[in-house]
Amino acid sequence: MKLIHRIGYYLGGFSIGLILLAFFLSGKKTSCSYGPNSRTIKNISIKERFYSEATENAMRTYDLDTLAISNLIKTGDVNFSESDTKSEGCKTYLIENELNDKNVLLTVKNCDSTATIQSLIIK
Repeated sequence: MKLIHRIGYYLGGFSIGLILLAFFLSGKKTSCSYGPNSRTIKNISIKERFYSEATENAMRTYDLDTLAISNLIKTGDVNFSESDTKSEGCKTYLIENELNDKNVLLTVKNCDSTATIQSLIIK
């Protein structure tokens, strides 16, 4: 079999595979969050969130709402060296982000079914 025929068969099978893959995955909420930062952020984002009294006071002080906090979490970076990831049950994560050229630090206690934002610090 000539090389050009082999390439043709390969490209034909590859394109059929891509079409089938696109057909099966279309319309589904699939994502490729394999890194530790992405998995942690996704895990926190899908849970019901509660806010501590200190966080609610900081939100009022800086005129932030829950949508702004959600965006800070989704676009933030988890600082694993400052986080408590070894605890049984609830783990505590430090999420770093920027808002209006100021550093924002969120401390989130991530439990099985809830995530509690314990502190919001803007520097």
